[in-house]
Amino acid sequence: MKRWRFALTAAFACTTLFAADNTSVSVKQEGIKYIKMLGGALKKEVKAKMKEDPTGNLAMGFCSTKAQEITEEVNDKLPDYASVRRTALKVRNSKNAPDTTDTEVMQAYQKAIEAGKFSPKDIRVVETKDTYRVYKPLVTKAMCLKCHGTNISDDIQAVLKKVYPKDQATGFKEGDLRGVIVAEIKKD
Repeated sequence: MKRWRFALTAAFACTTLFAADNTSVSVKQEGIKYIKMLGGALKKEVKAKMKEDPTGNLAMGFCSTKAQEITEEVNDKLPDYASVRRTALKVRNSKNAPDTTDTEVMQAYQKAIEAGKFSPKDIRVVETKDTYRVYKPLVTKAMCLKCHGTNISDDIQAVLKKVYPKDQATGFKEGDLRGVIVAEIKKD
């Protein structure tokens, strides 16, 4: 009788773990899909602007006028229970300010970078009270330095001062954690 009860309990536990694991996998896959939608749309535009004008001026103009709009457009295409956004420890646009959970995830990425154990493919799923959050790190690339590095042109600095007077998003070097894209999926 005890063996039968143990076997039944073990089978139930495995089913519960399997179900939870499937939820985690499907949430992660769904979140990655939304992250790719936003990241792809923004990256495509920035790359095109950088190719057209290698100084970064057109890209800066695009980001300052269209990045938030594109984020909203992507969110309009998502199901009602989902959203996607960008955030960072050092934000340029205050609308992208991180909350406590975002900050903790980015600090964990930062520690992994410092320990030499970071992969830009490290997607993290975090469960909050009401949502699952899927995080993808954004790593600073060479082209990002035109607007986010230490040697920023006078033209771009002028735009930054005008459009983002409280800008914190400079001083990066290639390979630094620039921020994250976060997909949020509401729980049932």
